[in-house]
Parts: sequence; C-alpha cells; structure tokens
Amino acid sequence: MTAIKHTLNRDVFLPNDERLIGFVHVTKVGRKKKTSFLCAALSTETPVQARVYQVKKADKTEAYKKKVTWLLRELKVVDGKSSSKETAEFDLHFEKVYKWVASSVHDKETFISCLWKLSQRYLIQKPDFLNVPRHLLEEVSRPTGSVQTTQQEDDIVTMEDDYQALTSKEETDLDQLMSECKIAISNAELFAEQLSKQLSVLDGANIHSIMGSEDQVLNLMRLLDDGIRSAETIEDKLDFYDSILQNVKDQMEVMKEKDALINTRNKNHQLLLEELDNLVKQLDIDTRHLKALTDGDLSTPGGICECTTAAHILQRCLNADIHPALNQMAAVEEQQRKFTRFSDKFGKRLAYHLNNLFIQQGNVLGETLSRQVPEFKLPPHHSAHRDLTPYADLMLWLKNSDFDCFTQLSKVYTQNLSKLYNKEIQDFLEMAKQKLGTKPDKNKLGVGLSAQARALSGSSSSLNRKMSGSVQSLNSDSISMHGSSHDLAMRHLFDQIIDKILSELEPVCLAEQDFCVRFFHLAGDISVNKEAKQEEESDDVWKPLQPSAPEVVRHMNEEVRRMMGELFPNLESELEAFVSYADRLDGLNGRNSEYERYWQQDNNINSMYMLVRMSQHVNNAQDTGSFLSLMFASCLVKIKRNFDKFIANQIKAIQDFKVSKKSRCGIIAFVHNFEEFANQAESIFKGSDRHTHLDKSYKALVVVIYEQIVRVASESQKTPKDVVMMENFHHMYSTLSTLKIPCLESDRKEAKQIYQDNLNSYTLNLLGRPLEKLHVFFEGVQNRVATGVKPEEVGFQLAFSKQELRKVIKEYPVKEVKKGLDGIYKKTLKDLCEEENLLQVVWFSMQDEFIKQIKHYEDLINQCYPDSGITLEFKVDDVLSFFSEIAQNH
Repeated sequence: MTAIKHTLNRDVFLPNDERLIGFVHVTKVGRKKKTSFLCAALSTETPVQARVYQVKKADKTEAYKKKVTWLLRELKVVDGKSSSKETAEFDLHFEKVYKWVASSVHDKETFISCLWKLSQRYLIQKPDFLNVPRHLLEEVSRPTGSVQTTQQEDDIVTMEDDYQALTSKEETDLDQLMSECKIAISNAELFAEQLSKQLSVLDGANIHSIMGSEDQVLNLMRLLDDGIRSAETIEDKLDFYDSILQNVKDQMEVMKEKDALINTRNKNHQLLLEELDNLVKQLDIDTRHLKALTDGDLSTPGGICECTTAAHILQRCLNADIHPALNQMAAVEEQQRKFTRFSDKFGKRLAYHLNNLFIQQGNVLGETLSRQVPEFKLPPHHSAHRDLTPYADLMLWLKNSDFDCFTQLSKVYTQNLSKLYNKEIQDFLEMAKQKLGTKPDKNKLGVGLSAQARALSGSSSSLNRKMSGSVQSLNSDSISMHGSSHDLAMRHLFDQIIDKILSELEPVCLAEQDFCVRFFHLAGDISVNKEAKQEEESDDVWKPLQPSAPEVVRHMNEEVRRMMGELFPNLESELEAFVSYADRLDGLNGRNSEYERYWQQDNNINSMYMLVRMSQHVNNAQDTGSFLSLMFASCLVKIKRNFDKFIANQIKAIQDFKVSKKSRCGIIAFVHNFEEFANQAESIFKGSDRHTHLDKSYKALVVVIYEQIVRVASESQKTPKDVVMMENFHHMYSTLSTLKIPCLESDRKEAKQIYQDNLNSYTLNLLGRPLEKLHVFFEGVQNRVATGVKPEEVGFQLAFSKQELRKVIKEYPVKEVKKGLDGIYKKTLKDLCEEENLLQVVWFSMQDEFIKQIKHYEDLINQCYPDSGITLEFKVDDVLSFFSEIAQNH
C-alpha cells in the first residue's frame, strides 16, 4: 500500500502542485471487477484547497488518471453504515449519493478519519459523519495566523504512514556516503556494521564534549541565580509602589462619585427649571384674551376673531399635557379652576348670543318671505349662512368644552329653521300644483305654453348656471306622441315643473347640509376661518363652500342625516303628496270610454316623467352623498311602485276587455293604446338608465296583449277570427317595427309570423271553393291517382270520363266565375276595417291562391286526359283581368 501511495502521489498529484493525504482502494456496490481509488489531497498553494478524487488505471497505458473530482466542501454526508458492526461499505453524499465498498475495514476507517481531519481543519460548513465509530472522530485544531503552515505540516505528518520520500539533499548525502565505501552495494551487512561503528565513535565524542564543558555550565547556573535574586528585589519594590497607588486609587474613586453627584444635582435643577417654565407657559393666558372672553363683542367680525383666538388659547390651557404629579400642585389646581370658571362664563355668554341670533334670523327670513311677491322658486338662505359662518370655530370650541350646551343650540337652530323650510316648501309645491291645475286655453295654447316655458326656464336659469351636472329638461321637439294639443301642452308643462321642483330642492338642501356640516362640525374638525375670510374679501354674497377633502362628502354619518331630517321633517311627505297629486291629475285627463279611463288611471305619462326625472336626481344626489340620496330614493320607490301598479292595471284592463256584440272588431282598443303608450314611453325614457325597467313592462304587456288578441278573436261574433288575428297582429308588427325596441325583437318576429299565418288561413277560408264541382271532380281524380291508378287510365273510369269532365266545365263559364269573385271581394270589404288598410294585401293573396288552383286543374287535365282537347272555359289571363277589374270598380 505504501508503494501504491508513493506512485499515486508522484504520478498524479505532485505534477499538479498537490499532495496525497489519504486514499482507499474501493469498488462500487455490485461491481467488484471495476476497482478504483478514492484519494484525499491538498493543494500546495495558498489558500489550501482540499479535494476528493476518484482515480482509475487506464486500460492501455496502465497509468493512473483522475476520473472524477469533488471539492471537499461539496461533501454533505459521510455514512459509515454502522458504528458498532464492522463493514467495508460506506457512502459519500455529494451532488448525489455514491456507494462504495473498501478493500478492508481498516482502510475504510483510515480514509474516513482522514476526511474527518481535513474537514475539521479546512471547512467552515462541515459534512455530517453518520454511523462512524467515535474513536475515529478525534478533535483537530483549525490553523490560524502565522503558525498555519507549521501546524499543517505536523498534522499531515501524523496522517501519513512511516514511509517518507527522501529529499534531494538527503539523496545527495546518501550517494556521497555510499561512494566512500566500496562495499556498500556488494555487502550491505558489512556496510551497516561500519556505519554502526562510526555512530558509536560519534556518540563518544559527543559525551566527552559535554563533560568538558561542565565549568561553563556551573558559571551559567551562578549567573541564573543572581538574575533570580535581582528579579525578586524588583518585585518587592513593585509591590510597595502598588500599595501606595492603591490608596491614591481609592481617593480618586471617592472624588469621582462626588463629582457625579454634583453633576446629577445640577442636571436635576436644570430640568426642574425647564419643567416649571413649560408649566407656566402652558397655564398662562394674556389678560387681553381673558378680557375678550369676559367682555368681547360677539356681534362684530373683529370681536368674533378675538373671542375665537382667546377661546382656543383657553381650550389649549385646559387640555395642557401636564404630568399627573404636577397636577397635584396647589398653584396648578387653582389655575385650572380659574380657567374652568372663564370657560363656563364664556360658554353661557356664547350660547345666549347664538340662541338669540338663531331666533332672530328665523323671524327675519319669515318676514322677508311674507313681504316678497310669490315666485316659483325656493328662496336661498345664503345671507343667513354667511352671517353664521364666522361663528363656526366658536361652535367647535363649544362642542368640545360643553357638549350639552352645543346640543341644545343645535336643537334651537333646527326648530327655528324647520318651520321656515316647511312653509317655503309647502308654498313652493302648492304653486306647482296651481300651475299644473291650470288648463291652457285652446285658442292661445301655443302662446301660453311658450310663455310658461320661458317663465320656468328663466326662473331657474341662474340656478342651472351654478349647478354643475344639473338635469336638462326634455326637448319637446323630440317627443312624438299621439294625443291632442292640450295633452301635449300639459305633458310638456308637467315635465318642466317636476324638473323645476327637483332642481330647486337640490341646491337648497345641499347648501343647508354643507353649512350644517361645517358650522356644527358633523364630519370632523373643519376649520373655515380662512375660507370665510376669502369669501368676505371676494364677494358679499355667500356661496356654498366645497369641502376640502372628499371624505367630508363620502362619510354621510347618522348625525348629518339626523340633523337634516330635523330641518326638513316634512319634505319627504310633501314630495309624496305631490307625487300622489300628479297621479290623480293624470288620471282625470284624456280618455272617454270606461276601458280607456281604466287604462289611464293611477299614473301614465306623469308617472313616467317623474320616474325618469327622479332617477336622474337620485344619481346626482348619490354622487355627492347628500341627505337627498335617501329622501329622493324613498320617493323614487313610491313612483316606481305607482308605475308598476299602472302596468298591472293595464294588464288587468286588457284581460277584462269585453268584446262588443253589436259592432265589428277591427283594431282592438288595447292594441291602439299600447302603440300610444310605447311611443310616449320611448320619448320619455330615451337615454335614461331606467329603460331596463321599462323593458320588463314591455315584455309583460306584449305577452298579455298577444294572449288577449287570440281570446278576443275567438269571442268576436261580427268579425271572423282570422281577420281579427290578422289585423291586430299586423298592427303590432308595424308598431314594433317602427319603435325598434331591442327587447321586443323576438315578439316582433312572432307577430309577423302570426299575421302571415292568419292571412293565408283567411284567404283559403274566404276563397273556399268558388268552382265547387270542379274542385270535387279533380279531388276524385287525385284520389284515384293516389291509389295507384295510372293518370292516363283515369279517363276510362265512368265517374271520371271525358264526358263527365266536359259537363262540369260547362257549368263554370266566364260570367259565372267573375260573379263569384265579385261576391268574394264584397265579403272581404265587409270583413276588413279601413284603418289597417289590408284589403289590397288580402285581394292579391286571393288572386295568387286562385291562380294556383286554376293551374293545378290544368295540370291534372294534361296528365289524365292527354290529347282530349278539353280545356277550362277561362284562362289565367281572364282571371287576372277579373281581379283587376273588380278592384278598380270598388
């Protein structure tokens, strides 16, 4: 093994500046014939690199070569398989698991010990050694600093065997020694004996040399004794000096402690002065601020500003952040009681002033309203808001210092203003009812309508300019409705009035809500001093302030809704009353017959206008998160219910429609009314997001109309069923084609199909058998052919002979055919109504059907009676001329 190790080190590792440290002869598990060596080597260069190699002998050259190379730091696990049982198997875990079998257990343990020592010395992240005997895992120190090389050499020597290769100098000396002795090669024993003798001579010389130097050794010992005594003397002096310094050290430590105490005392005095100075600053108020709180004028802008500043300073003193221990000081308690007295007195004085101001403003606004000439608009409260805005910060101070007083003032404000708002809204809606109750003069209808429109648009023009996103009224030119000019005027007037009502209510409620939020601080601490000053400098007219942060609008809390509900307690009920009034007003207009009044009752046009308008304003109110979002939404629900009730009543009216027994049917009334309703609804709902709701109503109505047309057609006694179905479904098809409603496209196609089917059915039924005997004869011919008789053999049967055919044909001369067609035309004219104008359509359909019959008879004659020369008394051209002449005569 030593020779193999020497060979591997010389041939494989030394040329690559490496040294072999340990190796083992191995085979892979299950492959005993393929042997190789696992070698652990170190690089001779710094930094030292440890590697593991698999070395195999080449087949041809018999030289050793490295097959696989791993860095030692790539080794993860060394598995000895068993720590108690002797086995030559072991595993090395690199990028994968390699299983080996060593040549012997001793070689395996030697190699694992070599790997352990190398990993302990050269690796930071060491592999795990599993199932390895503990005596192999001895402690190995890690080299550091300048001693690294020497220690490394020592450890490596211990890991190597006894064999060491000779250095070049040793080889030179050995060659020289052997050259001096001629028998060194021929007689090794004699050469060894000579070397032993020379070694004995040298040992004796060394002993004599040591014995000759005894005196020198004694002198050296004496010198060492003198040095020891001198060192002891020096140590005694050092001990004396150390004792002296120890006393100085104790005194210095005492002085250091006294200095630390002095510094601590000075620091505490400084902190105490700073704390007292801060306390005085926090609890000190200038006399002019105290005077402002006691005698400040709350009716002038300057006095309000001084009182606001003083109140904030007082609030800051009352809420000063003072240490709890300082609060127990008598001076601090006395100052706090003083500030509390000032706060209570000023709070009562402020509440008394604002209470009188709220009552006074309510009375002034009421008197102003009673003196003004009634206008169709809600009076703004900008001036009142402008006068109260400077007190907003004082209201915030009152809310923080005396919440009960603040709550009481809020109630006073809402009680006084709610009465005024109720009166204004009642008068405004009453005026709207009066305008709706006035019937336009028929002779001056256009002039009156234009004047009212100009008055309505003029009164709201300034408002619409201020309100962004306001809803524009419907263009009357785009409304194409059936009805009298009086109906059109009333509908247009109602649309303008409902839009005017909602457009007037919205800015008033938004302005009041904006003021309440800022003045009563319902959405947080909002300072409005700066904005109020800007308003006073820029314009004398108060304008609603836009909240600086979107959160003020989005966070509509319960407190805001509660206060707006107290200010407008009857707004929702007044609007619902107006909606009910509009419904009743609409139900009194229009129809004459019992069915038509039933169709028109509850709400028709007005409810649709209100549904569209209210939806638009609800969306606007929701965008701003205002109080109107709930109030408008509630009214919208009522309007929607009224509209749904209207649709339900329409369906019931259609289902309860009674067929007249004395007159012909024609176009049924509910078919006419659906056309009018759809035209009106499409004009009103155009562009509205409520069109989906209208589509559902369309579907319900059309389904019922189709069902009831079939019922009416079956019950009609004066008009044939096919005519009723044909005319009414044709009317529905025309109406739906004109309106082009996407959700009713399938119903339109269904109406067309039903119309075509009934047109064909009526044509066949009315046309019947104008050539009755001919029809019976040729029907028998067809039956014979169908039973298998050849067409050319039919004429040989007695009942269908040529003589019988000629007799039948002679019974239908040209004059008789024309007379029969004229009777059919008169019957058709009597059955059809003029309104739908389907006479020509039906007549042409009959013409086509009659010509088909004639051609069919001629084909049967040619097939069954060939070369007989038998023909009908009339030709197709004669029939065409008959139909044309009859149509022109009538």
